[in-house]
Amino acid sequence: LINKLVFVLSKASRLGEFGQYCPVSLAEKGELVDCSVPSSLQYAAEFQGHYYKMASQEELDKFLNAPGLYVPPVAPYPLPQPDLLPKKLTVAEVKALFPKKAEMQGYCPVTYLDGKQRYEALVPGTIEYAVEYRDKLYIFEAEEKLQKFMRLPEKYWNQKLPHKLPPIKEPVLLTSLPLTGYLEQGTATALIKAMNEVGCLKPKFPFLSVKKTALLFMAYHLKAYNPKSSEYIRKKYKRKLEQFIDHCDLIPYLGTKMTRKYKEPQNRPIDFDHKLQMFFSLKDVGPASA
Repeated sequence: LINKLVFVLSKASRLGEFGQYCPVSLAEKGELVDCSVPSSLQYAAEFQGHYYKMASQEELDKFLNAPGLYVPPVAPYPLPQPDLLPKKLTVAEVKALFPKKAEMQGYCPVTYLDGKQRYEALVPGTIEYAVEYRDKLYIFEAEEKLQKFMRLPEKYWNQKLPHKLPPIKEPVLLTSLPLTGYLEQGTATALIKAMNEVGCLKPKFPFLSVKKTALLFMAYHLKAYNPKSSEYIRKKYKRKLEQFIDHCDLIPYLGTKMTRKYKEPQNRPIDFDHKLQMFFSLKDVGPASA
C-alpha cells in the first residue's frame, strides 16, 4: 500500500502544464475538462517526463498519435492561472461567502445564454449548484448546467440581465388556499388517477351500490399511492386494494359461469363453489372487515 501511494504521489508531482485538465479537450474545443474525478490514471499518458490526463479513450488516442500538438509550445491554449479556474462550491462554502451575492441576481447564466437570452430563459439557480469564478459567485438550476459552466466559463460568465425581470416567486402555503385551490394544487393529480382507474375497471362490490363501491375504491387507491405515506402504509393499502378488486371481480365471474340449469359439483368450474361461497360471505360483512 505504501509503495502504491508513493507511486501515485510521484505521478502527481510530475503532472504536466495542464495539471488535472485534459489538454486535448482544451486544444480542440477550448473546454476545461477536469480529470481529477475519478482519480484513476486509466486515460493518462507520459510525454517528455510529464504525465497528462485525458477525459476519455478518444482524447487519449489523439494525444498518443500526436502528443506534440497538445503541449507547449504548439498547444493553442494554455491552462488559465489557478485564480482564473472555476471552482465548484459546496452549500457550506456558499454560506461561508456571506454577504457575497450571486451574480445575475441568482439566475442561471447557462440556462439564460443557451435559451438565447430570452425572457422565459431567466430561471433561478439554487445554492446546491454553485461555482466561484473570477471572485464571483454563480448558481445554476441543475448539475448539468453547472458542468457546462465549468467547461466553458468564459462563454457564460459576463452577461447582462434585461431591465425587465420576472416577478419574485414567493412560496404560498397550501393550507392558505381556498378549498378549490387546495384540491387543485394538493390532490388533483391523485384524484384524477383514482377516477381514471374507477372509470376503466367499473368495479362493483357485492351487496354495495355502484356509488359506494367507487368511493371505497378511490379511498383505497389514494391511500395505496400516497407519496407522503411510509412504504409500509402504501404496501398495506395496495394489498387491501387488490383484495377489494378481487371481491369486485366475483360478480362478473359468477355472471359468466352460472347457468339456469343445475350442474353437479363435478361439472362446475374448479373454483366456482369457492367463489360463490365467498360472494355470499360478503353479504353482512363490510369491505374493510372482508
